[in-house]
Amino acid sequence: MKIIKTANPDLLIIEPQVFMDERGFFLESYQKEKFVAAGIVHEFVQDNHSSSVRLTLRGIHYQLAHPQGKLVRAVIGEIFDVAVDLRRSSPFFGQWVGALLSADNKRELWIPPGFGHGFLVLSDRADVLYKATDYYDPDSERCIRWDDPDLGINWPIPEGEIPLVSPKDRTGMSFDEVEVFV
Repeated sequence: MKIIKTANPDLLIIEPQVFMDERGFFLESYQKEKFVAAGIVHEFVQDNHSSSVRLTLRGIHYQLAHPQGKLVRAVIGEIFDVAVDLRRSSPFFGQWVGALLSADNKRELWIPPGFGHGFLVLSDRADVLYKATDYYDPDSERCIRWDDPDLGINWPIPEGEIPLVSPKDRTGMSFDEVEVFV
């Protein structure tokens, strides 16, 4: 597997080795020893599966009391995946990184605890799988507005189109008023 560093060295794109033949393909999406060698030492405790239609925008979500690291991949379709550094002590605090994840490129994005996460569906449909390092805790969940001007996320939304956003995400807080990590 190939580990690709992003503008924030704590966010990693993982490119698995893909074995293809006339039957299809095989890949290893997670292998503990290889992840530990890459510096990803967290234990995963929960797997999630999200299915969404084109232009669905989910996020920016995070859990304050039970921060989740996430290993994200699209197994059907394509998404623009975004992570925002919410660690006040980080030199990258308030900065975002985006990555195209798709069934075709088979890339994964490692997002450590302390980041907000969201994605935009670019294909007609996308199924997203992600492993999490802590359990879902609705009391600890927070949401930052996906279109917050202070974050300035450059979502690839086609001109004249409006993303599908849940009521919870529509009422997310602005970046300057949310609780963040130390």
